[in-house]
Amino acid sequence: PTLRRAVRTHGPSRSRALSDPAVAVGREMSALTAQPMPRAVARGPAMMRGKGVARAATASPARLAPRRLPHRAGTLAPVVRAAAAAAPSAPDDAPAAKAVQPGEALDAYSVVMKFGGSSVADAERMREVASIVLAFPEEMPVLVLSAMGKTTNNLLAAGEQAMQCDDADEVAKLEPVVAIRKLHEDTMDELGVDDETRAEVSKLLNKMEQVCTGVALMQECTSRTRATLVSFGERMSTRIFASYLRSMGLKSTQYDAFDALGFVTTDEFENGNILPVTYENVAKALRLEKNATDSVANIAVVTGFLGRGEKTGAIATLGRGGSDLTATVIGAALALPEVYVWKDVDGVLSADPREVEGTVAMAFLSFQEATELAYFGAQVLHPQSMRPAMDSDALCVRVKNSYNVRAPGTLIGHERPGGSEDWLLTSIVRKKNVTMLDIVSTRMLGQYGFLAKVFNIMDKAGISVDCVATSEVSVSLTLDPAKVWSRDLVQEELDALVEEFENAGIARVKVTTGHSLISLIGNVERNNEIMQRGFKALGDADVKVQMISQGASKTNISLLVNDEQGSEAVNAIHHEFFPYEYGQILPSGDEDE
Repeated sequence: PTLRRAVRTHGPSRSRALSDPAVAVGREMSALTAQPMPRAVARGPAMMRGKGVARAATASPARLAPRRLPHRAGTLAPVVRAAAAAAPSAPDDAPAAKAVQPGEALDAYSVVMKFGGSSVADAERMREVASIVLAFPEEMPVLVLSAMGKTTNNLLAAGEQAMQCDDADEVAKLEPVVAIRKLHEDTMDELGVDDETRAEVSKLLNKMEQVCTGVALMQECTSRTRATLVSFGERMSTRIFASYLRSMGLKSTQYDAFDALGFVTTDEFENGNILPVTYENVAKALRLEKNATDSVANIAVVTGFLGRGEKTGAIATLGRGGSDLTATVIGAALALPEVYVWKDVDGVLSADPREVEGTVAMAFLSFQEATELAYFGAQVLHPQSMRPAMDSDALCVRVKNSYNVRAPGTLIGHERPGGSEDWLLTSIVRKKNVTMLDIVSTRMLGQYGFLAKVFNIMDKAGISVDCVATSEVSVSLTLDPAKVWSRDLVQEELDALVEEFENAGIARVKVTTGHSLISLIGNVERNNEIMQRGFKALGDADVKVQMISQGASKTNISLLVNDEQGSEAVNAIHHEFFPYEYGQILPSGDEDE
């Protein structure tokens, strides 16, 4: 059987040295890349029957990532999806040799790849993205790009600062405006983009300044204006990158999603919802016309994050995770098997590597697990961005490392390869600075409507509740720190909340702060084992649990501890469930090379 390694990332000291595939996991992945296609990578005791006994899953490669490839005009090239070799980095100047067109034997797009702002932050990173695309010659990709680096933040800052300006000359001198113009002009110079693209980007830069000048004159920056303003980032990055690909001798077309692809949203300018007609529009726009003589292969470069309001026709942004949502909408519209989301880690990790030494990259997550992880603070895809994939029959999302192309990444999908028998724990997430409310009332005993009154008061205060635990005469709530601690009048609001409960004669309330909420995302069928081993690990570490809550989905078990014991608790639980050494082979039998 194929040997599998428990591939670990470096913990708190892990850096961007991962740009060299030989660093950190290079030796571990070499065993995988030698195979025709990787099997599921064993990830620690989540695949154990008993402690110290590692068992490999019986999933076949096809079950890990089922592929429905478009019709090929010629012989099928072997598909090495998760272990494609990294292409050599491009030289500092323009490429001397013409690159091979990806997907030349295909007559339709076969995969969507999404790259975030850090991946296209400057000319050097854009060259690296091009090398990643060329590392998959058997695919014809649709690329979804974010704005370059911190451009979105700078555009928002420019809009705010423009209200302090009197005229266009002052707007042009604003620090964010100067930074945006310099970044894009320098990038075009370094990548040697064509004159037509340079003229288009210059025109967009001028329009950006005009919008800021309008803000200065009107002395307001509305939601609609902000959406228009931030759209310039994606519109410029995609044009520059498509031009760079063409300079390499590749066929590439840039698309504004809100225009050429027909992304239609509700008229919530900064949080638009995708409307159903979008899927039909996208499928039609990206349908390639077959040619009897020439290959139709083409790299589509699409703006992420943007749509157009159904009634107003104005540009709307898609809210948090908007570029990921753009990618999954396109994947669903084209009925593709996978969307690649490129990040700077080897996939979804078993814990936060800044806090836990030796975290493990998960081979697979269900959409439900990924949603739970995102809600409790893990850096996974936003639940909204996964909705098109969740609603489809076969579309999966794979999180991959742009600094380590050979790593198979984490597949987020519908069905766990090999079933759930050997799967135990997926990931451990910690939320810090959590507030707990203990609400006690003897009147609660046997009475109806008590919880309704409690949550009605929370609703009036506009406070989101994370977890709930109840007894016969009390209820304990944890409050979402993102919805409380980001406000200015935190203590005043909490005092008012307590007073509201007491004035209503409902209960006595005790408020405590400085807690950590630790969430264990795991196998619903084996919760007893997760809790037993988890509490044993906490007991051995002398960590006191103040509250426990199990989500309705049963996928999540949440424990509340004091903040000062939070890191110790996460490390203790992680060591209990993921005790393998870096590079260890599962099942063991041969020494590491």
